[in-house]
Amino acid sequence: MISIDGSEGEGGGQMVRNACALSLITGEPFHLTNIRAKRSKPGLMRQHATAVEAARHISGSVCDGIHVGATELTFRPGKITPGEYQFSIGTAGSTGLVLQTILMPLIFADGPSKLVLEGGTHAMGAPPFEFLERCFLPLINQMGPKVSARLIRHGFYPRGGGRIEIDIEPAPLRPIACLDRGALVDATCEANFAGLSFDVARRLRGRVQAAFPTWPESAFSVRELPADQGPGVILMLTARYTHVTELVSGFGQLGVPAEQLGKVAAARMQGYQDSIAFAGPHLADQLILPFVLAGRGAFTTVKPTQHLLTAMDLATRFTGRAFNLTDHEGGVHLVRLGP
Repeated sequence: MISIDGSEGEGGGQMVRNACALSLITGEPFHLTNIRAKRSKPGLMRQHATAVEAARHISGSVCDGIHVGATELTFRPGKITPGEYQFSIGTAGSTGLVLQTILMPLIFADGPSKLVLEGGTHAMGAPPFEFLERCFLPLINQMGPKVSARLIRHGFYPRGGGRIEIDIEPAPLRPIACLDRGALVDATCEANFAGLSFDVARRLRGRVQAAFPTWPESAFSVRELPADQGPGVILMLTARYTHVTELVSGFGQLGVPAEQLGKVAAARMQGYQDSIAFAGPHLADQLILPFVLAGRGAFTTVKPTQHLLTAMDLATRFTGRAFNLTDHEGGVHLVRLGP
């Protein structure tokens, strides 16, 4: 049994999600202590408990310690079973992070699956639905499987109530090299809001327009969603290149001016565009599982985060496959697995 100290590395929920996914695929049981020790509220939150329960449910695994606040759990994996599943977080916890836990296992199943996930779709601390749809899943589909996702209803913090649907057609994962993002095809700025004044979205858009004066007027849009899907607002900056798409998001917060939110998001997008790396920080995190399970591959990224380093270490512990991380000119970092 693999022993994991959840206070190591980034010390957050990623260790729970990735450990469950890797355990199901490799058949290795694990014991995890000090869960989310580096967070302001340690232990399993509702979304983490739902993720572990989802992993258990799709496989008949045995797990001790699945409850909100738990700081320790033992997971003994069963056999992954494809099918139709529905999981509801019950809060604005991220549906995308629950998907991160069970997507790779279901890709390794012996038949197709359909998922319905309910909870948060656009909330702080996790990539929004559009990141999965535009940035991550296209690369998974390049690797062989066919995964499609649909946003049925937005779920903002704190209300939640969002719904996404995912169809998964398994196939062996084939290695890919993600080294060159290619030419910029287009860039857009979207401000989506519900149950708030239009002025909030207008100010968000205006701040980004000031940061990117060369973007055409058609690149900027504001969309008002039904009031019962809010209150909430999300800013999404998308840069689509020939071989990859990067999405930077910002979520409305009480006490944070719209102009500040727009400024931070614009700076993050500018930082990515000023580099020549393939993957932004969030995409780099999510590439670790499919790459280690494919057995080899390579991608370039911006400055490695602690999330990325922790994901690499955990993947190696379950599979025995080690990543090599090297620095290159211009702030580019190469992550390589295998020859």
